[in-house]
Amino acid sequence: MRAGRKPKPTHLKLLAGKPGHRTLPEAEPQPDPVTESTQPPEWMSGEGRAVWAAEFPKLVRNAMITEVDLLAFAKYCQAFGRYLNAESMVAKQGEVLIAPGSGFPIQNPYLAVSNKAQEQMHKAESEFGMTPSSRARVAPVGAKKRSNRFLDLIDGGKKKETPRRA
Repeated sequence: MRAGRKPKPTHLKLLAGKPGHRTLPEAEPQPDPVTESTQPPEWMSGEGRAVWAAEFPKLVRNAMITEVDLLAFAKYCQAFGRYLNAESMVAKQGEVLIAPGSGFPIQNPYLAVSNKAQEQMHKAESEFGMTPSSRARVAPVGAKKRSNRFLDLIDGGKKKETPRRA
């Protein structure tokens, strides 16, 4: 795994004006978007499938998921299902239990499962643009690039010649 910050997408580097003056990648991969009819993987559990059915159409409608994102989204759905199961057990048993051998109070083991699933979900939510701050950094799949004369000029791109007056 690489250390440090995650690499910025090219369109964000252009907006920042290329402060490092490094060359930009020639072509970033543009995976194909998916449709709402895309089915979850066979290995997903019932709770994960329910999360898929509820959340997947929202991502598709907002062009926030592609064919290469399906496995990562499936893992998000499984973590969400695990979280729901663990929270139901914590609601039934309580956050603190009495240890059978010693009689001392201990944390419910399902609380740790719930917390871990929440961490996994949060990481996936930020990758998919499902939180307010991450949504500002995610461009919809297949978004049209808008022309910006200022960025074209500072990037050494198109220069508009002005007609000379005689």
